[in-house]
Amino acid sequence: MDSLTHIAVGACLGEAIAGKQLGRRAMLWGALAHSLPDVDFIAGFWMDTAEEMLAHRGFTHSFFFVLVFSPLLALLGQKLPGPKISFWRWTALWAAGMLLHLAMDVCNNYGTGLLEPFSHQRFSLHLLYVADPLFSFAPAVAALLLLKKSLPPVRRRLWMAAFAWCAIYCGIAAFNKQSVSNTLRQSLQQQGFSQQRMFITPSPLNTLLWYAVAGNDSGYHVAFHSVLDTDSSKIAWQYFPSNRHWLDTIADHEDLQHLIRFSQEFYTVEKWGDSLVFNDLRFGQMLGWQQPRGRFVFHYYLQHPTENDVIVQRGRFKGWNKSVALALLRRMVGQR
Repeated sequence: MDSLTHIAVGACLGEAIAGKQLGRRAMLWGALAHSLPDVDFIAGFWMDTAEEMLAHRGFTHSFFFVLVFSPLLALLGQKLPGPKISFWRWTALWAAGMLLHLAMDVCNNYGTGLLEPFSHQRFSLHLLYVADPLFSFAPAVAALLLLKKSLPPVRRRLWMAAFAWCAIYCGIAAFNKQSVSNTLRQSLQQQGFSQQRMFITPSPLNTLLWYAVAGNDSGYHVAFHSVLDTDSSKIAWQYFPSNRHWLDTIADHEDLQHLIRFSQEFYTVEKWGDSLVFNDLRFGQMLGWQQPRGRFVFHYYLQHPTENDVIVQRGRFKGWNKSVALALLRRMVGQR
């Protein structure tokens, strides 16, 4: 999830665990604990882009990291001046904060290395977009209100309401995903498309319109479908050949090997001018709900690696304007 959501949720968690003992300081420590796994951004200062992508949500997002660092940070917490809490409450604060961070990140499509360093497997539920205003609204409001002085019962109701909303929203997202998944699988079967692997993930900023990718090593079919679409026969799958054979001459390049591992096999290759371009399909298309053949958000220039700064973010909102936003809203509510 985005950093602001992590801070807001962490502040509510700190209040829940240690608010009575630490006062509003608990919100600060909760926000720090919940944000700590993202310390891996430091890796970007000495790693190349492809390595950095694997480092992010890697070791610092693992159960092992939580297990090792929670008690160590608790020991440091006990030595701080000011109000005191027990070692076990400090441990609970750090562990709960980091574990909740991991749980939220697993809901996105990036992939989280929960079992590092013992396994490089990445886990993704494809349940929430990385920034979802409706999900973040309740914890953000609760955190702001908790900054004001209020009676303990009121403070308790605030953080409980925030977590209740997050749980309910995830439940709604799971229901929507399952509903859309059934429809999309039926559509693939009816149209005779074979699939070796498939995923479905939310389109930007919502859980009504979903983006689907299905296919195999030869290529992938891509489509958008809303929970509120009434005619499943109108699902228009777009086919993108994988062109994996174009990589044969550079198969031993380390950055390419990192990219393939990172993509979890959901990738295609294109030629843009004088460069081969590696597309990770998991991050969607630029304006795909409006431009079915649009380029993919995540694209990596294999022949020009210096042009790959902020690779995950650079295409996410490229070309957005009022017309694009309105088109997204219309597709969300089932209008084509």
